[in-house]
Amino acid sequence: MFIATNRLFVPADRADEFEAKFRDNMRTYLPGVPGLRRSTLLRPTSPDQPYVSLNEFDTEADFRAWVASDSFREAHARNKGIARHVTGNAVETFEHSEDLVLIAS
Repeated sequence: MFIATNRLFVPADRADEFEAKFRDNMRTYLPGVPGLRRSTLLRPTSPDQPYVSLNEFDTEADFRAWVASDSFREAHARNKGIARHVTGNAVETFEHSEDLVLIAS
């Protein structure tokens, strides 16, 4: 599994509109992306923390193909309304190493 995160810095007064637009973009552009297993938007618990977009792909090649796709370009176009809410971002990528799943009975 290959994981890509994007830390998105959004001022608190823009958070609600950012979340709504981000959610709409996720539902519009992500279904059917080859190799995409899951996409999650994590909300910060403190105003000085960023949102985190977390995307899990089968492989790095699937991620790279998505980044090069028309769907990615459309989802990230400035006129979609999300970019004006973000004051900075940082993309990080990871390979899956280990899982520990605990289920309470």
